[in-house]
Amino acid sequence: MSLERQVRAKLASKRSPEREKEAQEWIEAVLGAKFPPGELFEDVLKDGTVLCQLINKLKPGSVPKINTTGGQFKMMENITNFQSAIKAYGVPDIDVFQTVDLWEKKDIAQVVSTLFALGRETYRHPEWNGPYLGPKPAEECKRDFSEEVLKAGQTVIGLQAGSNKGATQAGQNMGAGRKILLGK
Repeated sequence: MSLERQVRAKLASKRSPEREKEAQEWIEAVLGAKFPPGELFEDVLKDGTVLCQLINKLKPGSVPKINTTGGQFKMMENITNFQSAIKAYGVPDIDVFQTVDLWEKKDIAQVVSTLFALGRETYRHPEWNGPYLGPKPAEECKRDFSEEVLKAGQTVIGLQAGSNKGATQAGQNMGAGRKILLGK
C-alpha cells in the first residue's frame, strides 16, 4: 500500500458520520434552512458560502462580503474569511482547519472539529441565544488559599511523588552478575 493511500485511509478513519450529522443539524438550525438533499456534507460546505452565512448569523457583519460567483480563488477566499471571522469570535487558532482541508476534501474530520469548536464558543457569547453544538466549556474555578494552608501543603509529600517507605534496591539481583575476566 502506498504512503498516500495509507494517509488517506487514516484520515478517512477519523471521520465520524454521527458528528458530521450533528454539525449539519446545528448549521441547519442556526441558518433556518436545510442542506440540499442528495448532496454530501463536504460538498455543501466546500465553497464557504454556508460557513460565512453561519458566522454572520452568530455574529452579524463578521464576513461583510460573501462571494457567490467567481473562480475557485473567490470561493477559497470565503473559507479564509470564515476562518478569520471565527478566530475573531474566539475560536482558538489551533482548532481552525486549513483551507485545503475543506477545499480539496483532505481532512473533513478537522472541518467538523472546527465546527464543534465554534459551537462550544457560542456558549461564551451571551448575545447568542440560539442552538448550541457540543458540550459547554468549563468555567474557571479560582481558589484563594491562606498562607497557613499553603505552608501546610509544603510539608506533605504528594502521592504523585511516590513513596518507597525506605526500600532500596540493595539485594536485588536481575539475572547473572557482571563478570570481568582478566587475562583471557
